[in-house]
Amino acid sequence: MTEGLDPAVAVITIVSGRHAHLRRQLEAFAHSTLAPLVHVVVAMDDPHIGGLVDDCAPHGHPVSLVHVSGGGDTLPLAEARNTGAAEAISRGAGLLVFLDVDCIPDSALLARYLRAATDAGPRLLFCGPVTYLPEGQPTFDARELRRFAAPHPARPAPRDDSVEFSSAMTLFWSLSFAVLAPDWEDIGGFHTGYEGYGGEDTDFALCARSKRCRNAWVGGAHAYHQHHPVSDPPVEHLRDILRNARVFHRRWGFWPMEGWLNGFADLGLIAYDAADDAWKATGRVSP
Repeated sequence: MTEGLDPAVAVITIVSGRHAHLRRQLEAFAHSTLAPLVHVVVAMDDPHIGGLVDDCAPHGHPVSLVHVSGGGDTLPLAEARNTGAAEAISRGAGLLVFLDVDCIPDSALLARYLRAATDAGPRLLFCGPVTYLPEGQPTFDARELRRFAAPHPARPAPRDDSVEFSSAMTLFWSLSFAVLAPDWEDIGGFHTGYEGYGGEDTDFALCARSKRCRNAWVGGAHAYHQHHPVSDPPVEHLRDILRNARVFHRRWGFWPMEGWLNGFADLGLIAYDAADDAWKATGRVSP
C-alpha cells in the first residue's frame, strides 16, 4: 500500500449452487457507496455461475470469474478463498473483503471496512455485524435492509463508524471480513488441509494471532445473511466436520467446534475415544 493513499478494495465471494443468493448479493452492489476495484467470484465445481454473473451483475460492477475444482465430493472452501485472494491481489487490491454468497452487503459495508482499515492500520482482521434474516424475509433490497438489522448476539456490534478491538480470536468468522493484503500474505491464507465444511476459519484466526493480529469489529459494516435450511447440529456435514476437527486438533492441540461434536455425540453418531484422544464415527445413521 502506498503511503498516504487508501488501498484499492476487492470483494471475494466463493460459490457453489446458491444461485438466488448470489443474484441478490450482486444486485445489492448497485447501491454500494463505494465501488470495488474488482469482485472476484470463485465458482467451485459450478459451470453455471458465469451465465448468472453476466445476467445479474450491475452495470459497472467489475466481476472477475474464477473456477476451481475440488476433485471430489467436498467443496474446496479454503483453496477457493486463497484463489480469490490471489486474483484480487494480482489486480492491485490492497484490502480484501471476503463475503459469503449467503450475505447481502449493506450499502456502507465496503466504505466502512475501508475507513476502518485506513484509520486502524495493519495487523487486524476486520469483521462487521451480521444479521440472520428470517425465513419469509419480505425484501432483499439493500436500501431497505438496514431497518431489519439485528446483529447476531454472540459477536460484538459497535455503534456505526466505531471500531472495537479484541484478542478473542475464536470469535472471528469468515462470512464477512476484511484484511489488508500484506497481512493476508503474512498469515498465509486459509490452510488447505481443511476440506469442506468446518474449522478452517478458526484455524485462520489462530494463524493470524500467531502473526500478532487482533480482531477489529467494525460498527455499521452490516451484512445480511439470507435464510436457508440448516440442521443443528449440521449432520449433513458430519464427515467434513469430523475430518476437519482432527486436522485442527493436530495443528493446535485442542478440539474445535465442540458444540457440534457434542451434539453429534448426543445423537450417537460419534464417540470420544479417550485412549486415542480422538472423536470417531460410530457408524450409526443420522436420525
